[in-house]
Amino acid sequence: MAKADGPYLKELARIERHHLIIFDDFGLQMLGKQNRMALLEIIEDRHEKGTAIFTSQLPVNEWYEIISEKTIADAIMDRLVHNAQRVELTGESIRRKRTKKTN
Repeated sequence: MAKADGPYLKELARIERHHLIIFDDFGLQMLGKQNRMALLEIIEDRHEKGTAIFTSQLPVNEWYEIISEKTIADAIMDRLVHNAQRVELTGESIRRKRTKKTN
């Protein structure tokens, strides 16, 4: 990988030391090659060793499009859904409810 230099590896190691990583609003934009590979490395290194929480407004079946490279998406999704506990929320956005109350 082109980015596999000292600072990049040091940052990955720092991220991977945490017991919990939260990916908030996953899927707001397509992942480029570097982000896709970094995500795979993080997920692969943490697989069955640490906890990752993903929040997203997109259904999980649309994440393949966001990752945008089928082979990498398969590898990431396989590791994510293997031991996952999914919680799907329904209803109106809490932000929208709060806005209505203040108006």
